[in-house]
Order: sequence, then C-alpha cells, then structure tokens
Amino acid sequence: MPPPSLLVLTNLAAPAEQAARYAGLLGAPLHARLVLLHLYHNPVLDPELVTVTTTQAYRSQAETSVALHQLADRLSAPASVEVSVWSAPEAVDEAVRRHQPLLLAMGLSAEQDTLDHLLHNQALPVLRATHRPLLLVPAAASAEVPPRRVVLAVDAEEFTPNAATRAVAPLLARWGADFTVVHVAPTAEREAFAGQRALGAVRLSGLLPAATAPVLYESKLMPPATGILQALDDMQADLLVLMARPRSFVGRFHRSVTAQVLRGSRVPVLLLPVEAPEQPGWMPPMC
Repeated sequence: MPPPSLLVLTNLAAPAEQAARYAGLLGAPLHARLVLLHLYHNPVLDPELVTVTTTQAYRSQAETSVALHQLADRLSAPASVEVSVWSAPEAVDEAVRRHQPLLLAMGLSAEQDTLDHLLHNQALPVLRATHRPLLLVPAAASAEVPPRRVVLAVDAEEFTPNAATRAVAPLLARWGADFTVVHVAPTAEREAFAGQRALGAVRLSGLLPAATAPVLYESKLMPPATGILQALDDMQADLLVLMARPRSFVGRFHRSVTAQVLRGSRVPVLLLPVEAPEQPGWMPPMC
C-alpha cells in the first residue's frame, strides 16, 4: 500500500512554505508524502481567487513550476508538484479525487485583511467542497517537531466524525502527544457537568486511541474564543483541533468562534469535519 498523502495549497509565499514544512512534520510518523498544489490564475480574469502578488501571478507556468520544485527540494518530506490553471474548487476537487489526501493544508498570513480573505474565499470553500480535515498554519507557528501538546476544543454536544476525519485518527495516535479537551462555558450556559460531557464526547468519537487519557480543561464565564486562546497559553499547546460541524458552513464569518481563534492563535489549527444533529450549541457559525 502506498504511503498516505497530504495536499498543501501553496502560492510560493512564506506562509505557504511554512504550512508545507509543518504538514511534512505531522505526516512523518506515517511516512506521508506531500502534494504541493499551486493555483495559477490571471488576476484580470479571476480576481476573486488570486492570493499572490501581481508579479507572482504573471510568472510563466514554467517559472512557477521551477520555484515549486525548489520548494519541494527544501522540505524534509517527499513532495510532488502540481500547477493548475483551473478554478480553486475544480483544482482542489480533482487533486483530492486523484490523491485521496488525509488532510489539506494552507498557510495563513499575519495581516488580518489577508487572513480574512484567505479564510473566507479559500479555506471555507475547501471545507464545504471536500469535507476533509483542513490544517491552517499561521506564519509565526513553530515547525520543528511534531506536536507534543494538543488541545481539542469542543462543546458539550455529541458528535460523529465523518469518514475523512476518522481516517486521520491513526495519524493523531502516532504523534505520541498529550491531549487536553477544552470546554469553555459562556455566560448563558447553565448545564450541569457540561465539561465532563464534552470529555465523554471526545472519548466516544474514536478520534483518540483507547489508552489515551485526555485532561479536561474548563473555563467559565468568558467568550469561547477568549477561553480557547487562554487554554492554548495555559497548556503550552503546539496544536489546536476544532470540530467543524455541518452548520458551521453557513452564517456570518466575522462573528464566528473559529475566525476569532484563528486571528489570535499562535499555533496551527486542525479543523475536523464531523456529522452532528443540528441542535443549539455554544459554538457560533464558523464562516
């Protein structure tokens, strides 16, 4: 059986290279190979999807391919290169169909306007279209070792990982990391033992090995995004995992917990799509 693959959306900018390096580290325990997918677009014909500078966008495809191969050579994990002239949904869908990656990855810019553009115009459409795990890597994130302290932020609702998320569970198990389940109770929540139910939901999900004993971190009476970011600092976490529920694919992006966390997170964030009943919960829409 060939090794699994990780699909990295790259634009030759520094955050994209950082995402590729980090994805390589995450996939190393399974000897995963990287597929670097570059979306080559003309900013005049396709302005909504361009995330590179005008100079970069007008490079010839040959020059772009050379630069991507140079990037691949700098990575510790084996990597192949693909340059697509299709629109983002078509290119990603075709690459996912051929490579069946465990997860997709992309880098995040430090500038808030650029960050919001990337999330709203690329990250969320990718989640909607593929329903596969998506790794978002901030430009300042460390990429030296696989994660050792992983935080899973969940509400108290039960959830069922979709097929793509279940396929990632063996990778999580191979990191040898310590896991912390974070439940942040907002001011409106009055349910008893919500944190314990959140911990139980993670155990029942099958995402973590049966022998794993995750720690419960509870924070009360603060906004969810604030509590999650505080937990990252308190636990000295190096990776955050968020559940992406079906209802998270609709709504107002600027009001979402995920968007607020991504603006403030110093560590990479792994979004795991799940299937769940459409019941009210504390986590507002992601997009």
